[in-house]
Amino acid sequence: MSTTLAEALAAARRRLEDAGIADAARDARTLLDGLLHLSSTAFLVDGDRPLTGEQMTMIDGAIERRVAREPVHRILGRRAFSRLDLTLSPDTLEPRPDTEILVDTLVPHARRFVSDRGACRILDLGTGTGAICLALLDLVPGATGVGADVSRGALETAMRNADMNGLAGRFDVVESDWFAAVTGVFDIIVSNPPYIVHSVVETLDEEVRLHDPILALDGGNDGLDAYRAIAAGAADHLVQDGLVAYEIGYDQKASVTGIMREKGFARIAAVEDLGGNDRVLVFSKPVSL
Repeated sequence: MSTTLAEALAAARRRLEDAGIADAARDARTLLDGLLHLSSTAFLVDGDRPLTGEQMTMIDGAIERRVAREPVHRILGRRAFSRLDLTLSPDTLEPRPDTEILVDTLVPHARRFVSDRGACRILDLGTGTGAICLALLDLVPGATGVGADVSRGALETAMRNADMNGLAGRFDVVESDWFAAVTGVFDIIVSNPPYIVHSVVETLDEEVRLHDPILALDGGNDGLDAYRAIAAGAADHLVQDGLVAYEIGYDQKASVTGIMREKGFARIAAVEDLGGNDRVLVFSKPVSL
């Protein structure tokens, strides 16, 4: 006897609950939605639809991976971010909703640059999937961007995402350890760099520790290595009134601000996430630099 869509969802939820997965119902629904390309109303209007053996095998395999603590969107191989659909790879972080705050904070600035000078050039350091830069290009049609990353695999993923979302004509990549291979100047330099303290990395949840690239998580002994590296080179790659914007850890506002002020930058914005934690900082390049 065939298993229906509704029965498959219920069974998946139970297996995840039995394995101790938090939000088992949500994860089961997201997996089946993604695997079967379902509409938002499928379980209401099509719950009695029988699934094929091939579909059940695919669902079973995905549930097993989730039971083993592989994140849902890693299993699906893609994730929505801003208005984009992005592919993931082992070389990239999984873009998370908090990072959309960084994008939203920069959109008015990028639009202002486009309005004032007809263009806005953006450099995304540690670009990973390309999420930040590509989301900005999507929301600001007059902008162009470069994604820099030390990982060639990440750059291949970023270019694939640019292609998928119709942004390849305004996006390029460079394999670079921060600014080492970057040329030219930009209106905005943006980064969601590794900022987790080295000693904390091994204590992270399995979903993060076993599946996100450590290179993109480990910020050194105090979590601030990447901010120092970016602060040291940013002025040479910014136009006179350019901006530097970061995602930060919840307790890093003062430290990152201090690092930037030592290089002459002025903080012009500090934005909290929905949980009330410091999440985004924006700095301007002073005239004296």
